[in-house]
Amino acid sequence: MSEKNDFSWGPATGVGSMPGGDARESAKTVAGSFDDFPYLPELPARGPGADMIGRTIGLLVEMYAHVEPSGWRISDRPGRDTRRAWSWLGEDLDALEEFTQGYEGPLKVQAVGPWTLAAALELRGGEAALGDPGACRDLVGSLTEGLRGHLGEVRRRVPGARVVLQLDEPSLTAVLRGQVRTASGYRTYRAVDRQVVESALRDVIDVSDDPVIVHSCAPDVPFGLLRRAGVAGVSFDFGLLTEREEESIGEAVEAGTKLLAGVVPSTDAALSDPAGSVMGVRTLWRRLGLNPGTLAESVVITPSCGLAGASPAYARAALAHCVRAARSLADNPE
Repeated sequence: MSEKNDFSWGPATGVGSMPGGDARESAKTVAGSFDDFPYLPELPARGPGADMIGRTIGLLVEMYAHVEPSGWRISDRPGRDTRRAWSWLGEDLDALEEFTQGYEGPLKVQAVGPWTLAAALELRGGEAALGDPGACRDLVGSLTEGLRGHLGEVRRRVPGARVVLQLDEPSLTAVLRGQVRTASGYRTYRAVDRQVVESALRDVIDVSDDPVIVHSCAPDVPFGLLRRAGVAGVSFDFGLLTEREEESIGEAVEAGTKLLAGVVPSTDAALSDPAGSVMGVRTLWRRLGLNPGTLAESVVITPSCGLAGASPAYARAALAHCVRAARSLADNPE
């Protein structure tokens, strides 16, 4: 295991998005829920620029975009939409700084990964950057520089934190399989070669000396590819796992990759008892023949995806439930 991955993670955290539009309230909720693995909340309900694509476009260096009816499209200069993204991120960082005074330990920030960004960002003609290998390379370079600056800013504001970067890649499997639709909707972009995908991810992962994880709450997460790209952890919706992925999960765990297992529903639902929420994780461990004693150090408990679609009361309950479920897993791994 690399030194980069070898550090103490908290037992539970959130995925990223929260309901509503109050940055201080969200930061207070997150910091109060996770005293050993908080994260920077995202509030997409505020509108374009607070959505995950717009927020990450605001981090890009010398690359700008604006909102069209079809989505975000490349611009020559920063306009109102980009400035709004900058403003909201600044607000969120101010709130995070306020509620993490004196904090020491892992702190997670989220940004969209290069392939989901390439699938979502339109070039001037209206087609996605994904269809243009040169545009993809430019995007990777711009994102890498932007993330370097962003991580530095977070470390400056919370000097005791070990900043864990989460790359959100819900479109990754569709990119690998050639399932991303073109602007017309009648055809799809050609599948991107796995080595090209892996290489770009590695370039972005290398931006940080601290751990980097990839999150996807889509089916068929490519665990093996992510492990080879150098991720320290994979965050996923546990309910979407199939037997097909089990072997690659076992290999990832044995190689020291953390699993951020999304076991708590991300929209309003009746919550089972904490032990029931992690029963599937224990069962998976037994099926894979892994040592139950390694469960708590290998698994971080999270909601199944972001909480933007939840009510504020449920979001608070779900985060608290993640902490209790993680405690149950640590206390009774068998």
